[in-house]
Amino acid sequence: MYGTANAYNAYKNNSVNYASKEQLLLMLLDGAVKYAKIGRQAILDKDIQKAHEYLTRTQDIFVELMVSLDTNAGEWAVQIFSVYEFIKDRVGYANLKKEVAVMDEIIPMIEEVRDTWNEAYKISKGNK
Repeated sequence: MYGTANAYNAYKNNSVNYASKEQLLLMLLDGAVKYAKIGRQAILDKDIQKAHEYLTRTQDIFVELMVSLDTNAGEWAVQIFSVYEFIKDRVGYANLKKEVAVMDEIIPMIEEVRDTWNEAYKISKGNK
């Protein structure tokens, strides 16, 4: 089993090391969806430490997306920045108050951001 785990970790490292900017963006957003859902479930389970850990990870992803976004690229970039900031702030609020309802509001938004970027990536590659 150890060999399988090693092979998987090597695969994961290589997939990140050789991924395009667009693929890295999608990986981050997939992670944000995953971590937000784990954090939401941890709130329901009253596992405060786990909820904090995963919701903080979700926020960190959106901070990274905000920092790496070139807001000089146009009005669309400024609007995306605002969406990222809103999501980051709402996840922070949900983490502070441990409110599932806030996560129920924000998880679909995170999924929509991911789906939008995924669609843009497919279109840019000529796959509709």
